[in-house]
Amino acid sequence: MTEQDLISVGPEQNAAVASLQIEPLSSLASGVAITLAARLLILGGSLGSSVIVGRWLGPEGLGALAVLNVTVALASQLGGAGLPSAATYFIAKDRSAFASAWANAIGFALTAGTLAAAVVVILAEVKPEIFGGVPPQLVVIVSISIPFQLLTLLGLNALLAIDRIKLMNVLDSVMSVLVLANTIAVLVIWRHKLGTLVGFNTGATIAVSLLVVWLVGRRAQESGRLRPDFNLLRRMLAYGLKFYVSIVAGVVIFRADLLIVNRFRGANEAGVYAVASQFSFLLLILPAVIGSLLFPRVASRQHRAAAEYTVEVTRHTSFVMVIVCLGAAAASFALPLVYGHRFADATVQLLILLPGMFFVSIESVLVQHFNGTRLPAAIPGFWIVTMIVNLGLNLALVPAWGARAAAANSSLSYALIFILVTSYFCRKTGYRPVQIFLLQKNEFRDLFARFRGRVFAG
Repeated sequence: MTEQDLISVGPEQNAAVASLQIEPLSSLASGVAITLAARLLILGGSLGSSVIVGRWLGPEGLGALAVLNVTVALASQLGGAGLPSAATYFIAKDRSAFASAWANAIGFALTAGTLAAAVVVILAEVKPEIFGGVPPQLVVIVSISIPFQLLTLLGLNALLAIDRIKLMNVLDSVMSVLVLANTIAVLVIWRHKLGTLVGFNTGATIAVSLLVVWLVGRRAQESGRLRPDFNLLRRMLAYGLKFYVSIVAGVVIFRADLLIVNRFRGANEAGVYAVASQFSFLLLILPAVIGSLLFPRVASRQHRAAAEYTVEVTRHTSFVMVIVCLGAAAASFALPLVYGHRFADATVQLLILLPGMFFVSIESVLVQHFNGTRLPAAIPGFWIVTMIVNLGLNLALVPAWGARAAAANSSLSYALIFILVTSYFCRKTGYRPVQIFLLQKNEFRDLFARFRGRVFAG
């Protein structure tokens, strides 16, 4: 679907086409329910591990582990060059390309992941201050997992493209369960320290990655021989590099603030901010699930109804996120009770983050319309602008004002990317914000009827 198509057809016509050509929201909702259940399991493992590390090793230990985890996440995303999203896009559009795309992905992950790991190791040896006092040997240990983390990421995106939602979520959940088991075994039972835990988690990452490679490879062979297709790889990289700009900027915006707090204010304050950030990211679970499932559905369709479908999904997401954010505001006061009095400021930091998290959660759904329709250059441009603003504010304010400034900067940045993407969507499609974000009367009635039916059924 081209932008010209969207301009020439208004919302009313799109709605009529949508009713005939696209699947109902109930189809998407079933996938969302499965994926959300898996995310909640992952969340439970992550929170459980975080609480144990915070209780046993204190803010400094939790801050160091958070820095190591962010380092692996940054290296995997930056080293991926947008190929995970490209794999989803091309496999969803043409299932016959699955085998070649997966062979390309394996070769790329091993090569790019190894290079990314080498860069991280060199930085740990040459510029250890970047990691704010985290021992270089621990950075080396987690760096081993980077190629395998990238392989897992590519495999899960391939399963998403072929709509193997249950298998994707099972594999995604296994790692969180293993990390929680490692944390209990290493810290609680054996009474070992952070180094042992990092080693065990790296081993778990490698094991899960090999399992993903085997299972995805079996399904890929059903569509052909597992051999690289360099022409397809070239097209995947061309698409992925456009996506890559947004990914890099997004990773910096979401993750670099913790590293900046750690660099200028120390591991203790970084540990408290890690708790606030972690809980703020929980709010993105639902919109991230919706967006990830919406992406291949938009990519596999080349008709005008995709815009109406995206808008309908966005309206429902907006309504739900209002409720979620209000609940999160109330729950924020429980953080010091869970983590201890040393984490008291996490409540304030989370409250500062909440407005921005609401805006970026809605943006993450709405932007899937552009991600699935050739990704216009304006979208990566918006992320670059937001990244520059975010980094500038953090470097200017965090050294003096600390983690609260980082939270405020993040909230402002999330609101900025929301405004940019929404304005662009309205201009290209002719929709008004009220049509995109507010549920219609019949949709309210439908939601109420479903809720009432579930209550009486229960």
